[in-house]
Amino acid sequence: SAILFLLPPDRPKRTLYSKKYGVDLIRYTHAANTVVYSSNKIDDTIRYLSLHDNKYIRYFPGHTKRVVALSMSPVDDTFISGSLDKTIRLWDLRSPNCQGLMHLQGKPVCSFDPEGLIFAAGVNSEMVKLYDLRSFDKGPFATFKMQYDRTCEWTGLKFSNDGKLILISTNGGFIRLIDAFKGAVLHTFGGYNNSKAVTLEASFTPDSQFIMIGSEDGKIHVWNGESGMKVAVLDGKHTGPITCLQFNPKFMTFASACSNMAFWLPTIDD
Repeated sequence: SAILFLLPPDRPKRTLYSKKYGVDLIRYTHAANTVVYSSNKIDDTIRYLSLHDNKYIRYFPGHTKRVVALSMSPVDDTFISGSLDKTIRLWDLRSPNCQGLMHLQGKPVCSFDPEGLIFAAGVNSEMVKLYDLRSFDKGPFATFKMQYDRTCEWTGLKFSNDGKLILISTNGGFIRLIDAFKGAVLHTFGGYNNSKAVTLEASFTPDSQFIMIGSEDGKIHVWNGESGMKVAVLDGKHTGPITCLQFNPKFMTFASACSNMAFWLPTIDD
């Protein structure tokens, strides 16, 4: 129930506690030293926190079950949230009132595209719907139906930085790469361990060329997105499942975390 800020290598700079509400998903906003985060105690309100003085700037009430997706617009103060209450809500940091509401048929995952013009919603672990932010109340402008897999459910959805690809994470033993314009499944990546249905985070590299995911045995698997070939398995000596894996958007460095955290730097072979 804490938000931890790290200075490499793994030295906590500050720890801010959220003992009353708990902490689940955390996203930086564009303003310096502020975050929005979802809770796992008391209620399902999203909170906007100033890290500078550890004070709440605003509350965003509305969801009635756990928030399972949270995505900040890459260009402005808009963010979206998806919940087990089968809704996606659109918010503006400047207002506590929900700016838009979508009722869905099942559990959603959602994310903005890199230009902040559209967002994708994964629904019921079987379809991806694309919405234009300026007219999302008219419904999706594209719907891609996938083959439903009874063995697992979708846990995340991310666009590549070039906007051409969408990566779908699952709590099973595979992730899917689809074409963001046509919805065709380009590759299904597997061969990593996830027997306990853990939510493992998958990520693109910033150049959109490679896809990575951690596994329950603490290793990181890397594929070439174009060829679909596995190119590396990295061992960060993690003691448990790697539930977080995120790149620095500007540099070729990334962090992976289970109960401990590893920072990765590229090596240049002589």
